[in-house]
Amino acid sequence: MASRRRVLKLFKLLHRTRQEVFRNDTRALEAARQKINEEFKNNQDETSEEKINELLKIASDVEVILRTSVIQAVHTDADKILLIPRKDLLQDNTPYFDKPTKKHES
Repeated sequence: MASRRRVLKLFKLLHRTRQEVFRNDTRALEAARQKINEEFKNNQDETSEEKINELLKIASDVEVILRTSVIQAVHTDADKILLIPRKDLLQDNTPYFDKPTKKHES
C-alpha cells in the first residue's frame, strides 16, 4: 500500500512540474500529459516491488531533469530565439578567477 501512495504522489508531482515547466505552451503541455499518463498506465499492473522502485526512480529522475534543465524558447525572427527561463532556474553570476586573490592578513 505504501508503494501505491508513492506512485500517486510522484504522478501528481510530475503533472505539477509539467504545468510549471511548459506553462503557456499547449502543445508541450498536452504531449507531456499524454506521455506521463501513458507510462503510468503501461505499468499499472506491475506487482514486483523491485521493478516498482526502479520505475519510481526513473520517474523521479525525469521530474528533476524537467524542473532543472528545461527552458522555454520562442522564435521571434527567422534567426532569433527568445529564451524564457523560470525564476527558479536563474542563479547569481559568480565571477571566475584563474588565480585566487591574496587575502590581506591583519
